[in-house]
Amino acid sequence: MAGTSVAPTPLLKDELDIVIPTIRNLDFLEMWRPFFQPYHIIIVQDGDPSRVVKVPEGFDYELYNRNDINRILGPKASCISFKDSACRCFGYLVSKKKYIYTIDDDCFVAKDPSGKDINALEQHIKNLLCPATPFFFNTLYDPYRDGADFVRGYPFSLREGAPTAVSHGLWLNIPDYDAPTQLVKPRERNTRYVDAVMTIPKGTLFPMCGMNLAFDRELIGPAMYFGLMGDGQPIGRYDDMWAGWCTKVICDHLGLGVKTGLPYIWHSKASNPFVNLKKEYKGIYWQEELIPFFQSATLTKDCTTVQKCYIELSKQVKAKLGHVDEYFIKLADAMVTWIEAWDELNSTSDIPKGPAK
Repeated sequence: MAGTSVAPTPLLKDELDIVIPTIRNLDFLEMWRPFFQPYHIIIVQDGDPSRVVKVPEGFDYELYNRNDINRILGPKASCISFKDSACRCFGYLVSKKKYIYTIDDDCFVAKDPSGKDINALEQHIKNLLCPATPFFFNTLYDPYRDGADFVRGYPFSLREGAPTAVSHGLWLNIPDYDAPTQLVKPRERNTRYVDAVMTIPKGTLFPMCGMNLAFDRELIGPAMYFGLMGDGQPIGRYDDMWAGWCTKVICDHLGLGVKTGLPYIWHSKASNPFVNLKKEYKGIYWQEELIPFFQSATLTKDCTTVQKCYIELSKQVKAKLGHVDEYFIKLADAMVTWIEAWDELNSTSDIPKGPAK
């Protein structure tokens, strides 16, 4: 019929899951409805499994609580954190999609400098579908974006780039600071919108934040384990950091790219810095040994899959970090359990599901 328009099919509509960890009702989804409603959502409910989490009408979702995690994983459920947003990685386990986007429930739609709402998911997808440049830095940032290209002096042999495994987004308003920085700068807000996407160079680590993150599950999924955090553990708020360090070492080994920059989300509230300090203080101390460990970590030529890389890394964690604290021996064992669970749940299409909605 003349004059009618058909809405375009959202990118990767049937190939991407949105994973959200939560302890509260998901009213925040109303703001994201124009961007998220076409996609399938996996909700991982933390804390009391008897509490009812309300989800706005019209979303296609599955919700898993701790009882579901225990039922599906059995004894292997010990590798999934409790009372910590690290539980989100259970959603990565049960997803059957090629791509994952994960977001926190205190993150809202941001606006670009023109005042237009930012479709964060769409930008992440663009980042993942375009190559990365981990082997040689392009000073004009992402050469595959419209209006950009490789600059003079960039080797032609490297211009095809590498597959992008991770897209790491940023935040306006409340910055992702550690507790000491929060205490020193309690009123600081990030108002700088930088219109750039760049590939993190090979051999360079970065602090990965899990509140606005997308990745190619088929390329790097088994490395996206958010560790043992929260209830019963001596550390918290390092779940995404741990996953990021492990993932970057493995991406470097396998020749995969990690991007950071756009898109932005609006981080709406600051967590309590005194509570955060209690969770972080051992990590702040330990990371002075953790970072050199990951900087020097090497994987053998036999490590040809993400799973093999991760198992090898777990052995090195136990051997080289066990002296720091016995926690790392426990964590290394959990890394192995995670891979066992990943292989078990991803070896068949008949994965036990939570209550579909």
